[in-house]
Amino acid sequence: MTELLRVENLRTGFHTHGGVIRAVDGVDFSIPTGGALGVVGESGSGKSVTALSIMRLIDLPGRVEPTSTISFEGRDLAALPEDELTKIRGNEISMIFQEPMTSLNPVFTVGEQIAESVRLHQHVGDREAKDRALEMMRLVGIPSAEKRMRDYPHQMSGGMRQRVMIGMALSCNPKLLIADEPTTALDVTVQAQILELMKELREKLGMAILLITHDLGVVAEMVDEVAVMYGGRIVERGPVKEIFDNPQHPYTEALLRSIPLLGMRYTTPLKAIRGMVPSPLDWPQGCRFAPRCDYAFDRCLTELPPLLAVGEQEAACWLCENGARDVQPLVAPL
Repeated sequence: MTELLRVENLRTGFHTHGGVIRAVDGVDFSIPTGGALGVVGESGSGKSVTALSIMRLIDLPGRVEPTSTISFEGRDLAALPEDELTKIRGNEISMIFQEPMTSLNPVFTVGEQIAESVRLHQHVGDREAKDRALEMMRLVGIPSAEKRMRDYPHQMSGGMRQRVMIGMALSCNPKLLIADEPTTALDVTVQAQILELMKELREKLGMAILLITHDLGVVAEMVDEVAVMYGGRIVERGPVKEIFDNPQHPYTEALLRSIPLLGMRYTTPLKAIRGMVPSPLDWPQGCRFAPRCDYAFDRCLTELPPLLAVGEQEAACWLCENGARDVQPLVAPL
């Protein structure tokens, strides 16, 4: 498949009085045209900063370091002038943010906000922009769309606001949709509806998706490949089925073992990951997961492992140095 996005050596730091916080520290991945990649991990692992770095939406004191490459259809977004990047943002690459209430302007109707996006990027007149806004609201399943176009954000439920955000993101037919925790603030019924909508729109429009989430259940439903992040780095990546059936990195294994399963007795405790995420001001010298890992040995504490090939997967773990994990998982994850 044709490669749409390639991220190489992505490093994003925040310069503070206490030092440089390296929220993203050497991330590499690619997404083919029409493909879907899920990025998962705990809060603070660098998922959202990765998404914002691709869009170049990192505010000062943060910055994407010059050694980073963000190649979109052969153009390096990390090096593009701001005026050229503005033509791509919202047009060829769109983003859905985690909380729609803070992303929508409270003093404009939702129809006006979608139409404004169309006018800005597609350079069309008011009538055509409004028609396109109405078309988008119908596409994302908003009932009585013509009437709801005149609603303000506070007059809509959380699920409807998120549909508006999706409609706005799709209004210019983007080639890549970045969705940052798109269902976190919604109840489970609405979550299922939004995810089903995104799957349908991906199939219908042929766009690629970069899905940022901490919910492994969402990943299983939505994507083709998974990248697991920890400590600002990708520690495992590969096809979603392989990652779920046979995790190679101990952190991926620990995440899967912490999920409540259907049929689990309410008296059965979940397996928590011991310890705390290390501070990005002072990452550990070796493997960043070593202080919390059940398999760590001396080398893990001194050498940072690269991503090592294990079949169709890659895992940043010294146990996988010989092309297969030397130690089997403690428990079959799922």
